[in-house]
Formats: sequence, C-alpha cells, structure tokens
Amino acid sequence: MTRDEDQPVEVPELPPRDPGLPEAVEIYDTTLRDGAQLEGISLTVDDKLRIADALDELGVQFIEGGWPGANPKDVEFFERAGKELRFERSTLVAFGSTRRPRGKVDDDPTLRNLLDAGTSAVCIVGKSSDFHVTDTLRTTLEEGEAMVADSVRFLTSAGVRVLFDAEHFFDGWKNNPEYSLRLLEAAAEHGAETLVLCDTNGGSLPHEVEAIVREITGHFRDDVKVGVHLHDDTGCGVANALAGVRGGAIQVQGTINGYGERTGNCNLTTIIPNLTLKMGVRTLPEGRLSRLTAVSNKVAEIVNIAPDPQAPYVGTSAFAHKAGLHVSAIARRKDAYEHIAPETVGNDTHFVVSEMAGKATVAIKAQELGLELDGPVLTTVIDELKRLEHEGYHFEAADASLELLMRRASGWEQSYFAMESFRVIVSEADELRHDTEAIVKLVVDGERVMRIGEGNGPVNALDAAVRSAIGSRFPQLAKIHLTDFKVRVLDTSKGTGAVTRVLIDSTDGRRTWSTIGVNENVILASWKALEDSLVYGLLHAEE
Repeated sequence: MTRDEDQPVEVPELPPRDPGLPEAVEIYDTTLRDGAQLEGISLTVDDKLRIADALDELGVQFIEGGWPGANPKDVEFFERAGKELRFERSTLVAFGSTRRPRGKVDDDPTLRNLLDAGTSAVCIVGKSSDFHVTDTLRTTLEEGEAMVADSVRFLTSAGVRVLFDAEHFFDGWKNNPEYSLRLLEAAAEHGAETLVLCDTNGGSLPHEVEAIVREITGHFRDDVKVGVHLHDDTGCGVANALAGVRGGAIQVQGTINGYGERTGNCNLTTIIPNLTLKMGVRTLPEGRLSRLTAVSNKVAEIVNIAPDPQAPYVGTSAFAHKAGLHVSAIARRKDAYEHIAPETVGNDTHFVVSEMAGKATVAIKAQELGLELDGPVLTTVIDELKRLEHEGYHFEAADASLELLMRRASGWEQSYFAMESFRVIVSEADELRHDTEAIVKLVVDGERVMRIGEGNGPVNALDAAVRSAIGSRFPQLAKIHLTDFKVRVLDTSKGTGAVTRVLIDSTDGRRTWSTIGVNENVILASWKALEDSLVYGLLHAEE
C-alpha cells in the first residue's frame, strides 16, 4: 500500500553526516538499459517512455535511455523522448561505446548515433582491464588507450557532456592498476566530466571497493567527478555502492528494484534512502523521497514483475508487523520496531493478523476497519484466528476473509444470500473437453431459489449459478470479477485425502481483495473462498 501522493509529507531531517562523506551524490538511473537486460523483461517504446517519466518525477539526476543505433526500439525511443517528454529534474543520457579498434572517430557509426540521439549528455564505455583489451578486443594497450582518448575528445568537441564508464575497472585495477589508471587519465584529460568505475562482473567486496575508489579520488582530487557502477553477483551491490561513496564517489549508477543481468544491478530503491536517511548524504531533490515506493511499484507494474514484498524500504512487508509483542509496542511508540518513519519513503505501517496476534494487533486492525470490538470480542476473535490457522487458514494472504471474520464476531451477519446446497457435475464432452455444471439452492430474502450455471471448471460454474440466482437483486455483482485462483495441498502425505487451501483474488475495478477457504474437499474449500469474495464485494459496494 502506498501513500496518497497528494498528501503532504514532512521533509525528513538528515542525520549527522560523516565529515569525510560528500554533501550530495548524483543518482544515475540505468533501468532502461541495464535493467532491461534482466531475463523476462521486454520493454516497448511506450514502456520506456512511461518509466522515464516516472524517473523524472522521482528526481534522479540522470536517466540512461539506451543505446541509440543498437536496435530500432532505442532509435525510436530517443526520437520520441525529445518530442513527448519534458524533463523537469532529470538529464536524459544516450549510451554507447568508444570507437572501434584501429578505426577513426569521424566515421564511427556508434559515435555518430550518440550525437544523432540529440541528448545533452552521453555515456561511453571502454575497457579498462588490460586482459579485456588484449584478449577480448585483441588489440594493444596503447590502442585501447587511444580509443578512449579519441572518442572522448570527439564527443566533447561536439558540445556534449561525456561520462566515461570504465568497464571491468575493479578487476583490471587488481591485475594492472597502472594501465587502468592510464585509461582514466586519458578520459579526464580530453574532457570527460565523470569517471565511472564499473564492477562489471560483480565480484568485488565492500572493503575492496572503498579502498580502490579512495585511491582514485585521491589521485584526481577535484579535477574530475568519480562515480561507481556495481552489480550484485556477490549480494553486495548496495553495500558496495555505499562503500564507494565512503571512498569519495559522488555518483552512483543503479536500477529501480535492482533489475539487471544475472543477479541484477545495485538497487537504487535501497541505496537512495540509505544514503539520505542513514548517512546524511543528499540524493533526490527536496520532497521527492516520499515518491520512492510509488515509483518502485509503477516500474514493477510496467515491466510486469511482481514487486518483492520484502524489499527494504519499498516492499509491502518492509513495515509489516505480525508478532503480537511487536504490535503492542508499536501501538505505544511507532519507532519501537521501525527504523524510519515509513511515510518518509512513501510506504505505510502494516499490521498482519495471524495466530501470532495479540490483542493490540487485532484492536489496531479493527480500528482500521472502523469496527468497535470490546475485550471479550477481541478474545473471541483471537481464539478463532488461532483455531482456524491451526486448521490451515492463512489470513495474512486473505484480508477480506479476515475482515468478515471480525465483523461476524462483532455480531454482524450477511443478509445477501444463504446457501442451502449445491451440486457440481462434470461430464465429458469429447476426448479433449469436459463440461462443468453447478446447481445451487439459495435462500434470498426468505425465498428459496434454484439456478444452474455452466463454466470452465467447478468454481466458474458455481460463480455463474450464484450470479444467476441473485444478480437481479444485486446488480453491483456485475462489477465484481475473480482475477486469480490458487490451490495448495497442505499435507501431501495424505494424498487425495489431504486438506486443501484455496485463495481467490477479486476486484470491482476500484479495489482488490483476497479470500480463503480450507477443507478436505477442494470444491467446498473453493466455495468458502468464493462465498467470502462475493459477500465482501457486495458489502463494500454499498459504500
């Protein structure tokens, strides 16, 4: 759940900053290129434009749009970005490489495409490891250095800002620091404004990153800016970025949600609040940090990857509290079990009700729902929760069923319909297809109603039969739709006699909810979840 973006959020007071740290760090986002290299991500041009717009709203200093000329999609992106997007806070960057070995800058297609992209800044990558120059490019170290110098000079003379990505820098430095430094000096001497040290294979550790970056920033001092570009292959991407800043880097490159090739790039949704809220280093423009969770979720939606609920700062579970002891303490002091105020990053405190819940948890949840539960009722709810979860219910994943349980405990009863009986019949239509038919007998407003429904499986048929029986009385049912159906066998050792848990997700186009049913009979379990879904939808349709 994210906060309403229109709701004012108090700008957090930064913690004391270590005198050795920079006052501010530039955030360079490369989601549109590096992030798109994650398996399963395939962005359209429209997707890239929407993400770029969201990143500008967040306020990152640089947005790397892609590699113009590498594919028609990126060519179209830069053409449309120049016409359709109006960046208010960010600078769009085109990415490419140095000239080819033994080539000329004047007729190099990559450099020409960078200029044709029409961006005010470009980022070019060059190999800063002697091994990669001699074995991958198959050229001399002198030519590798000339490729960098010529390319930077050509681009700066054309009037664009140049950032130089020193590929494989940390591995190259460990093997031949003299050559890696020569590459950086060649870029700086010919006008590169930022030298970005890349841990391309992601194999470095924080103590190595800090020490090496400190040597580089000490060598160049204030002559040129130094940045870091890190991958997460050791699980240290975020830690390495923080170590790089401790070493003197004033730019961090990364992606939203850590998307990227292999195990991903360093995650900006963690790096940004760590730098600002923990280390006192400014990152985003004032007032923009509270948009972090919303942007994280929006990008996840566009790339069609479910957000990680346990992601630091922006995950739905980042400030979720389940244990009764924790919730009881938070009811008195919010900072008792929260390391920051969740609204600072646009997130919210979330109380999870389960068999571990105490009275404080249930009382807070009831208050959220607008229910008044006194002491005895709270005790009844807790006892019922523990009994049901012992049977296999899982109310963390079924918010709507939990609400109905609490309402029933307070004396509420649903009056929409009562199921008298139902029957599900499956018949074979042909070798490849089966027909499913459900017959339901309901009591509605004191009247006994029987209807038949057909569907694609028993749940769909039951849903159709119930709607046929009560749809004319409750036209709001037309807006309620099931969106997902999940079944889990709880005790596989019992085979076909095992207890099953059914979860159903539903929506009315305005809100979404989840319901649960548990039974040895999978059809009964499905009906319980379906009944709760329809009742919850009708209840809130009255609002």
